[in-house]
Amino acid sequence: MADPDLSSPLIHHQSSIDQPEVVISIGVDDDDSSSSTDSGLNLPSAVGVVPRGFQFDHCNNPYGFLSETEPPVLGPTTVDPFRNNTPGVFGLYEAIKIVICLPIALVRLVLFGASLAVGYLATKLALAGWKDKENPMPLWRCRIMWITRICTRCILFSFGYQWIRRKGKPARREIAPIVVSNHVSYIEPIFYFYELSPTIVASESHDSLPFVGTIIRAMQVIYVNRFSQTSRKNAVHEIKRKASCDRFPRLLLFPEGTTTNGKVLISFQLGAFIPGYPIQPVVVRYPHVHFDQSWGNISLVMLMFRMFTQFHNFMEVEYLPVIYPSEKQKQNAVRLSQKTSQAIAASLNVVQTSHSYADLMLLNKATELKLENPSNYMVEMAKVESLFHISSLEATRFLDTFVSMNPDSSGRVRLHDFLWGLRLKPCTLSKRIFEFIDVEKVGSITFKQFLFASGHVLTQPLFQQTCELVFSHCDRDGDGYITIQELGDALKNTIPNLNKADIQGIYNLLDDDQDERISQNDLLTCLRRNPLLIAIFAPDFAPT
Repeated sequence: MADPDLSSPLIHHQSSIDQPEVVISIGVDDDDSSSSTDSGLNLPSAVGVVPRGFQFDHCNNPYGFLSETEPPVLGPTTVDPFRNNTPGVFGLYEAIKIVICLPIALVRLVLFGASLAVGYLATKLALAGWKDKENPMPLWRCRIMWITRICTRCILFSFGYQWIRRKGKPARREIAPIVVSNHVSYIEPIFYFYELSPTIVASESHDSLPFVGTIIRAMQVIYVNRFSQTSRKNAVHEIKRKASCDRFPRLLLFPEGTTTNGKVLISFQLGAFIPGYPIQPVVVRYPHVHFDQSWGNISLVMLMFRMFTQFHNFMEVEYLPVIYPSEKQKQNAVRLSQKTSQAIAASLNVVQTSHSYADLMLLNKATELKLENPSNYMVEMAKVESLFHISSLEATRFLDTFVSMNPDSSGRVRLHDFLWGLRLKPCTLSKRIFEFIDVEKVGSITFKQFLFASGHVLTQPLFQQTCELVFSHCDRDGDGYITIQELGDALKNTIPNLNKADIQGIYNLLDDDQDERISQNDLLTCLRRNPLLIAIFAPDFAPT
C-alpha cells in the first residue's frame, strides 16, 4: 500500500473527480420579504395542515376565559423517518446469501479489528503530549493521522463498501468551510473522515465511546449537549471560530441531528447556518433491494452483521454545488437552512417533514413503555416546538400522562380512560374538555391531539396569571397552602357531586411534591404539566 491516494477508493472505478468545481451564489429570493417566522417549517412536508372537519364551537370552548382562538390542527403523521425497512432476514435468497458469506464475514471481521487497532494506535501517537486543543493540530501530527485515514478506508472495505460511487467533488476549504450532509447510517462519519478529515460537531456522549472517542478527539471535535442552551451557544461560537480560520480543517455537520432511513428529510438544526458562511451540501444514498443499511429500529450488532454478510453494499456520495449566501441571507439562518435542505431534498427526491430528534426520543420512550405501534406517538416535534415552545423533555412528560390513560393498540384514548388519567368524573365540563381535544369528533383522541391541545392552552398569554389567581381563589384562609376542604369548595361549582375520593384524587395530582399539602409552586408545576386542568376551576375569576 505504498504511496496511497487518500482521495481514491481501494478499488478504482469510473469517477467524476475531474469535474470542474461549481460555486452557486444564491441571492435574495422574491419571497424573502415573506420568509417564514416559524424556523423555516413552511417547507414542503409529507404531512400538511388539514381542516378541522367541523365548525369550532367558540361558545362551548372550555378555555374561552383564556382565549377565543382555536388550537392549530395538523393531519396525522403518516411516515416514520426512523424505521429500517429490513430489520430482520427476509426471503430465501437473503438467508442463502448470509450462509455463503459467513466465511467472508470472518475475514472481514479480522480486517475490521486489525484496521481499528492500527488506527487507534496511530491516533494515540498523534495525540501524545498535545495539550493545546484550541489551535489547529500541528502538521506532523496530521501526517500521522493519515495512517488512521487509510485504516478507515479499510474499515469501509470490511463492511462491504469495496467501491463508493462519487459525483461532483469537494469544494476547496477556503470556498466552503462548512459541509452538511444527510445522515442515514454510522457509515457516513467513517467515510467523511477518510475523504475530508474534517472537524465534526458531536454529542458529548460520543467522547466516552471506546476507540471512537479517541479518534474524534483527534478531529478536534466540537462537543455539544443538545439539551443545554449554553452548550449549544458555545458550539455555534466554536463553529464560527474554526470556520473563519483556514488553518483548521473544514467543518462537517449533520443538521438533522440523528440518523433517518433516507426516505424523507427531517427538520434541520440551525447550528451550521448561524455563522452565515458558504456551505457545501453533500448527499449520501444507499441503493438496495434486500438490505436497508439505515440505522433505524435495528441494533448496531445486527446492522454490522448484515453488512459483513453482503457481497457488496452500495453507497453513493454526491457533492452538490456550494450555497453561497447573500448578505441578507447571512443574517437569516432560517433562510440559509431552507436553501440547503431544499437542495438536499431535491437531490434525494424526497419530501421534507417537521420531525426532529425529539420525535426519536418519543419513539424510544414509547418503545421502552412497550406500547403497540410506537410510531403512533411521533408528532413532528419541530412544528410543536415552533408553535408552543414545548421542549423534548416536556413532550416526554406529556407522553407519560397520555400513557397513563391506557391508549389502545392504535394509540387512541377514549373518554372514560381520559377522565381516569386526569382524575376527573363524567360531567358536562369534563366532556367539553375531551371534545375540545377530539377535533375529529370520533370519540377518541391521539397523543398528537392531546399534545397540541395542551400546548395551545399552555401558551395562552393569560395562562400564568390565571394559575396565580386560581391559587389565591382556592387558598381561602391565606396561609399559603390549599387544603382538601378548600379544593372541594373551589370545584363544587364546576364539577358537581364530587365525593371525598374524587377530591382526594385531584388533590393528590395537584400535590406535585407529594408532601400532602398544595403550595403555589405545586399548583403551578402541576398545571404546567397538565394545563387542560385549568378548566376545572371556575372561569369567572380569570383575568380580563
